[in-house]
Amino acid sequence: MAQGEVLGFEEYVRMRQDALLRSARRLVPDPVEAQDLLQTALVRTYGRWEGIADKRLADAYLRRVMINTRTEWWRARKLEEVPTEQLPDATVEDSTEQHADRALLMDVMRVLAPKQRSVVVLRHWEQMSTEETAAALGMSAGTVKSTLHRALARLREELESRARQERCAGALEGREERERCAA
Repeated sequence: MAQGEVLGFEEYVRMRQDALLRSARRLVPDPVEAQDLLQTALVRTYGRWEGIADKRLADAYLRRVMINTRTEWWRARKLEEVPTEQLPDATVEDSTEQHADRALLMDVMRVLAPKQRSVVVLRHWEQMSTEETAAALGMSAGTVKSTLHRALARLREELESRARQERCAGALEGREERERCAA
C-alpha cells in the first residue's frame, strides 16, 4: 500500500471513528465488544483500502464488514452455548428510565436473527433509506422491506410477551387475574 493510501486511511478513520463506533455499538450491546468489532473491521478494511475506488462508499463498506464480522462471531458463539436450568437474573444498573428502555431494547433485539437485526439497525438507528440499506446489505429493496416488517412484528411480540409476564408476576391477588395469566 502506498504512503498516500495509508495516510488517506488514517485520515478517514480519524474523521469517522465516532460515527463508526456508534454503528458498531448498535450492532452489539457490549461497548467493549463494539470497540473490538470496529477494530476488526478497520483491520480488514485497511488491507482492501486501495481497492475501494469511491471513498464516499467507505462507510457503507465498513458497515458491511462490521455486519459480516458480527455474524461470524454470532455463529461461532452459537456453537459454544451450553444450556442451563436457570437463567441468570438480568438487572439494569442505571436507574434512569432512558437507560432502562435502551437496555430492554438491546435485550429484545437479541431475539432477532442477525439479518433482521442488521436491517433494523441500518433503517432505524442509522436512518438509512430502504435503497441504501439494500445496497449496504447486498439485497433487494423488497427483501429489506419484508425483513424489516417481520423483524418489527417479532419485536412487538417479544415486548408484549414480556409485558404480559411482568403483569402476571405482579398479579398475586385476584383469582380472575391469576386465571388469565395461567391461560
